Amino acid sequence: QVQLVESGGDSVQAGGSLRLSCAASGTIFSRDDMAWYRQAQGSQRELVAVITSDGLTNYADSVKGRFTISRDNAKNTVYLQMNALKPDDTAIYYCNAEEPAGRFGKLEFWGQGTLVTVSS
Repeated sequence: QVQLVESGGDSVQAGGSLRLSCAASGTIFSRDDMAWYRQAQGSQRELVAVITSDGLTNYADSVKGRFTISRDNAKNTVYLQMNALKPDDTAIYYCNAEEPAGRFGKLEFWGQGTLVTVSS
């Protein structure tokens, strides 16, 4: 059973930095595409950043140049380094894993979320 456990959420002031971590278990992590999503109160969940099994990355326009996604396959962990945080970054951040499932395509898993609050 795949489990994703996020950590690192906190309350910070605008301009500050945080690093989120997501530890995965029950999966062959190196084969998974990993992503961070976020959901602000009253809003839909949105993609923040993705890193493929090959290490390719992509970011939402709103976080480009401020956030960096990375992965450590030896530790089964994906990170999200968030710099120059803004109040608009306030949200619950979720870790997402897409696991190859052969002819079934991909299986998707979610963590429980970690809260990031940015005050002005």
